[in-house]
Amino acid sequence: MPSLKQRCCQSASKGENGGVGENSGGVPRPEPGAGRERPGPAAAEVAADGVQSGRTTRGRARPGGGSGGTGSGATGPGGTAAGGAGSGGTGPGGKAPGQPPGSGRAVAAAAGSRGGVNLPVLREHNTALVLALLRSARDRGLSRVGLAARTGLTPQAVSKIVARLRADGLVAEAGQRASTGGKPRTVLRLAPDARHAVGIQLDRDELTVVLVDLYGSVVAARVTPLDLGAGAGPVVERAAGEVEALLATGARGRHVLGVGVAMPGPLDHAAGVTRRVTRFPEWDGYPLRDAVAARLAMPAVLDKDTNAGALGLERDDLGPGAGPGDSYAYLHLGTGLGAGLVLDGAIHRGARTGAGEFGHQVIELDGPECGCGRRGCIEALCLAAVARGDLTEAARILGVGAANLVALLDIDRVLLGGRIIESDEAVAEVFVREVHRRAGIPVALAGGGPYLVARGAAELVLAPLFGGTTPGPLTPATGI
Repeated sequence: MPSLKQRCCQSASKGENGGVGENSGGVPRPEPGAGRERPGPAAAEVAADGVQSGRTTRGRARPGGGSGGTGSGATGPGGTAAGGAGSGGTGPGGKAPGQPPGSGRAVAAAAGSRGGVNLPVLREHNTALVLALLRSARDRGLSRVGLAARTGLTPQAVSKIVARLRADGLVAEAGQRASTGGKPRTVLRLAPDARHAVGIQLDRDELTVVLVDLYGSVVAARVTPLDLGAGAGPVVERAAGEVEALLATGARGRHVLGVGVAMPGPLDHAAGVTRRVTRFPEWDGYPLRDAVAARLAMPAVLDKDTNAGALGLERDDLGPGAGPGDSYAYLHLGTGLGAGLVLDGAIHRGARTGAGEFGHQVIELDGPECGCGRRGCIEALCLAAVARGDLTEAARILGVGAANLVALLDIDRVLLGGRIIESDEAVAEVFVREVHRRAGIPVALAGGGPYLVARGAAELVLAPLFGGTTPGPLTPATGI
């Protein structure tokens, strides 16, 4: 079985209701008569959390579908059978009728070039799904029966997963709960203190470091002034010193999975390299992720501060209108101006990692020069208005940019955050009112507290445990 660190570093497919296993919808039983039996022994249930293959068969695909690997059946219009073991017919779009969301991706990821099923990948998917449900349930917890009902996995599969998680210390039994019939059911809860992650926010003038538990709650934090212009090397050393001080006081004996770093863009999150940060060109091309990993001797991941803020909000209750598949923009106005974009429920970073540079859209061709080298950028105009004390004008400019986003992306909501907007209730009210007037969709304060971005940075490390993905690989704790 992979170690917890390997589990954390792997990207697993995600689904709210998408267990992959016996009768789960991820690998359904083959349809009667879907194909002739291939010579060879019949395949029984594989000892991988209830993943059932049935008999290996070879069938002819109906029109509109393609054949999969072992045991592939027919597909409906527009679909191709995933080459999983024992896959049956699928409906429109290539998905089996009643198949839980997300499980198709898990099967596709688990299928090799010859159509076999990668059982460790399916096991990781199912384990992450159980952990995610327990995380969402928090203190309420869930029973094994409840987990089986929500994932579509067999009770036996859930019991195997829970046994492993209890052995790892990630899940604990927490008393019993009366059931509608039969004996009381044992309640299971995530053990939040079993693992932790570090989040670092590098702002232009401030450094924030947090330690979070598996719920994403802040256990300890440190905030100190910072000069981002001091250079990459000194900044990394300063940040590492703060992390070490934090761990010395707040994490004695705790298992820390890694560190997430968030800072202003642009940057290449996949490569872990910073680009020409506005007003700080000396950061261009610096391998920040690897430098932090080497200095702290722990896995590291890097993303933009606005993306981390949006990810932190995904862990919070975003209020009316929030839900799976939601699309919104998190506009962050502090020492700079940027956006974290959540489209159809997922952080949007762009094919070239540059999405969200909201502050550098030009709205005044002959406007003042911006730190990026252009003229008339929203960031330059908005910050200049703030410096003059003209908050209504700053809010109007921000509203123009938000209206552009709505027109381009058809997002559902706009959430506002950052030091300037959150500095005073009256200031926040001005920005919410003006942005709403221009954008024409619901606008609200993001909330999330002073550690929102740093919490989101730590969430980059935790996400793979719960079926999410990181913006790039968690760099092993090795030299650059």
